[in-house]
This record gives sequence, structure tokens and C-alpha cells, in this order.
Amino acid sequence: MQRIGVYVGLDLVGDGLIKLPFVRALRRAFPAAELIWIAGEGRSAYAGALAPLMPALLDRVLEQSGTGAGLRRALGPRLDLLIDTQAHVGTTLALRLLRPRRFVTAAAGYWLSDRRPQAARPRRVVERLLLLLELATGREPDASGAVEPPASASAQAAALLPGEARRIALVLGAGGRHKAWPLARHIELARALVARGIEPVAIAGPAEADLVGAFRDAVPEAAMPLQQVPPAGPELTIALAARCAAGVAGDCGGGHMLAAADIALVSLFGPTDPAKFAPWCARGTIVRAQDHGGEAMGAIPLAAVLAALIPCA
Repeated sequence: MQRIGVYVGLDLVGDGLIKLPFVRALRRAFPAAELIWIAGEGRSAYAGALAPLMPALLDRVLEQSGTGAGLRRALGPRLDLLIDTQAHVGTTLALRLLRPRRFVTAAAGYWLSDRRPQAARPRRVVERLLLLLELATGREPDASGAVEPPASASAQAAALLPGEARRIALVLGAGGRHKAWPLARHIELARALVARGIEPVAIAGPAEADLVGAFRDAVPEAAMPLQQVPPAGPELTIALAARCAAGVAGDCGGGHMLAAADIALVSLFGPTDPAKFAPWCARGTIVRAQDHGGEAMGAIPLAAVLAALIPCA
């Protein structure tokens, strides 16, 4: 059995969501290998909040492992491949001392890698990771499809959103409110969907508690499934998204959760750069505030979102 390691500094939940297409492609590239995720400087969401998504993707997650003798002991036998995803040259040199049979890294402009790309380094985070996988395997990675949530999450989602109604998910908030579409616009969109016979599904976590009441009062026809259960992990949001035809989100973790369900996604961007942070999905549309005369999210008009969304519903 091949033994494959992937080294990262650490993974917060947002980092882990962004990297999910890479992890999916990694497992497809090495279906029978032992895949070891190595967080050298801190914790990894793959051992925490995102652990329920990992059983079919990763075999081991090492945290706070460093790069030296402790990591060597934890890894055991020599790795067949080590993918170094960070860019600090000193860390990369230490990892090379582990003597993997193949080693790929973007550090020092790929000069410390066993294989180097022909093209320039991509800006998009997930594309940088997929390029490392392409260098490691010599073929284009397959990051398509959905992340499979646990059966328990899928069953809970089916109970919360029963039947076969036409649904569109709306992620109301964002980690930074400046990255979220204004609540008034979400309400306008939800009412427009109801008028078309489409059920809006509001995705709002504990951090958006101040938005929930106003949205519920304005659009009582909308579903608010996460408000019906105790606080749940990302796996439930992904399972809920899978029961929707499409979704709308700003630059936030919720957008990456919708993308993980492989539904059509309209991503709204203003102060942040979609070339770097856009979710990875097969049916994605970017709507930018800059294309409508502003930098703030409020510059994005309802008409532009509906035009992108309705063909997907």
C-alpha cells in the first residue's frame, strides 16, 4: 500500500472547507493508499469540526506534529509521496529530510520540488493545491462531484426538508458582515422566489441570530432548518444544500458548504477577490459589486442575482 502525506501549517474550519475539493481529488488519485494529513504548526479542522466528512477521504490526521523527529516517529515507514502545501523554505527543507520517495512543493518557486510546473502559480487557493497534486501524479486531478455527508446528516436533512419541493438555499451571513449581501436584499430575493413557487431555505448559524427573526417575519414561507435543531456541524449544512437545486452566498464558509454539495451556486463578491476565494463548483456564477458600480455588497442588485439564479432552479 502506498503511503501519501500532505503537510499543512494548520487548518481552521474555513481553510478546511476551501481545501475539500483537493482532498476529494487526492483520494480519487490514490484510492487504495494510506492518506495522512499533517498539520505541523497547529490543529486541523479535519480532526475537529470537519471530521465527520473525513472517513472516506483521509486515513489519519496528525496535529501539532512539527517537522522533526517527532513527526518521523508519528509517520512510521518512509512515505511514498509527500505534498508540501506551505511556502516557508525552512519548513520545506526540514520536510525533505524525511526522505519521501517523491516530494512536491511550491516553496521557493517550486525549485525544491521534484517536479515543477510549466505555467505560473495560480492565484486561487484550491487551484494551487490541485497543481501540486498534478505534479505528483502527472495527470489532471479530478475534483468534481459532491462531498458525501454522513448518512445520519442526510437523514436529518431529509426530515427537516421533506419531499421534492423546488428549493434554493440562501446563506444569510458571513464571517465578516462586510462580505454578506444585505439582509434586505435576501428578503427581496426570498419573496421573489416564493412568488415563483420556489421555497427559500435560509442558512443561518448561531452568529447570524440577529438576522433570523427579521427574515422569518418578512418571509414566513421560507424554511429555516438550522433553527429547528441544536447547533450542528458543517455536515448538516452540506446535507441540507444537497436537497436544494441551487444556492446564493457571499464569500464565506457557507458558500463553500453549498459548493461541497455540488449544487448550482451564485457567489456574491464585493470587497474580496473571487479570483482567489471563489468556491470550487461545476455550476458556479460570480456576481461582483464592481460590475454594478460599487465596492460594497449592497451594490449588487436583486435583478442580477435573479438573472443568474432562476435558470438553475
